[in-house]
Amino acid sequence: MESLNANKHIYALILTGQGEKFFSAGADLKLFASGDKAIAIDMANAFGEAFETLSQFRGVSIAAINGYAMGGGLEVALACDIRIAEAHAVLALPEPKVGLLPCAGGTQNLTWLVGEGWAKRMILCGEQVTASQALSIKLVEEVVASTESYRVAMAMANAVAQQSPSSVAACKQLIQHGRTAPIQQGLMKERESFVKLFDTEDQTEGVNAFLEKRPPQWKNQ
Repeated sequence: MESLNANKHIYALILTGQGEKFFSAGADLKLFASGDKAIAIDMANAFGEAFETLSQFRGVSIAAINGYAMGGGLEVALACDIRIAEAHAVLALPEPKVGLLPCAGGTQNLTWLVGEGWAKRMILCGEQVTASQALSIKLVEEVVASTESYRVAMAMANAVAQQSPSSVAACKQLIQHGRTAPIQQGLMKERESFVKLFDTEDQTEGVNAFLEKRPPQWKNQ
């Protein structure tokens, strides 16, 4: 992820699964069969830090959910900015059924997206949700036909590439800032971020390209 952030030509990231059945089934439960706490510490830290880093990617991350997204598989999708699910997809955080809990952002990110009630139904009651249910509770942003999630995600990524990458990065930070900070603080940060854009070449390029009726040439700087 650090290399992706450092590459100024990368504006969007798409995550999808191989095959047609699974987006991701999560961690292998055999790792936890021994009850070894050291393994638990290593796994919680590794997955938690990885998904937090994904969430902080300066561009737009899109999960193309092409099948079952279970446990850690759903958590990685929750760490993305946008989720597109195929109609046959099933989403769940079933960890409590096996004496565990979602430890890579699941309890926090799911609650932020769908609210406390549905988060409790999915985690405490072990409910699986279909793609259509996920759309209705705002767990995903779009449902598409089978095999179409990657194509739709790519079209969305191409749309992101038309935006100023400097603006996208600033706006993403502002939107996510609202999860943990009072709105008054966010409004002040919003104004400050607007002014900071005038330190970038993209700001001048974007306005002048519009006035000159030509496509902008973004530099991400």
